[in-house]
Amino acid sequence: QVQLMESGGGLVQPGGFLRLSCAASESIFKIDAMGWYRQAPGKQREWVADSTSGGGTNYPDSVKGRFTISRDNAKNTVYLQMNSLKPEDTAVYYCYADIGTRSFWGQGTQVTVSS
Repeated sequence: QVQLMESGGGLVQPGGFLRLSCAASESIFKIDAMGWYRQAPGKQREWVADSTSGGGTNYPDSVKGRFTISRDNAKNTVYLQMNSLKPEDTAVYYCYADIGTRSFWGQGTQVTVSS
């Protein structure tokens, strides 16, 4: 059982930036893939970014060029650097980790982009 704890959410103005962190309860070397989803009120959960154990990263077009996912293996932590934030980025952001066929989720952190 992997426990994930997100942090770093908050209120930011349009055009601003935030860095989200996701700390895992055990070594992320054991984890096949980690990433982020988000869910805005009244909308379905949307994939935001992922990082594979092989070092690959993937993003949907909606955040490509603005968001960057990275890993710090020594700290068992995955980060999501979010730049040029837009009001439509407002959502609860969830970290996940895949190990084999199992997926684990964090509790989420709120990101609000508003002037």
